[in-house]
Amino acid sequence: LARAEKVITEMADQYLDWVKVDLEKLQATYVALAAAGPGAKDEVARVFEVAHDMKGQGGSFGYDLITIIGNQVCRIIERSETIGAAEIGAIGVHVDTMKLVISEDMKGDGGDIGKKILLGLEKVYDKVMG
Repeated sequence: LARAEKVITEMADQYLDWVKVDLEKLQATYVALAAAGPGAKDEVARVFEVAHDMKGQGGSFGYDLITIIGNQVCRIIERSETIGAAEIGAIGVHVDTMKLVISEDMKGDGGDIGKKILLGLEKVYDKVMG
């Protein structure tokens, strides 16, 4: 266990490089989804895949907000019968928020700002998912 923790600590320095690449992929897949419009199954699958990978890594390296926001993206996709304009817009808000979290280096829960961000995203989610 101690050896695994040491490896994770050493890899944490590289996480910001990795997550920036993942954010670029997520942005590109989101742009493709937005351009394709409602019902674009391949683009939805790509967005889901990248968001799912990001949510799995975020918390491991101290970026809990990335995990939470990535999970919400996946929930929007999983719980929607079809991905329409409202869902695409909500995904875009989540993608932009993930970029903000990384650009502001918001580790852990992000404190008071993180709580406000999550509250706002929950409102977006609730509005779209009804």
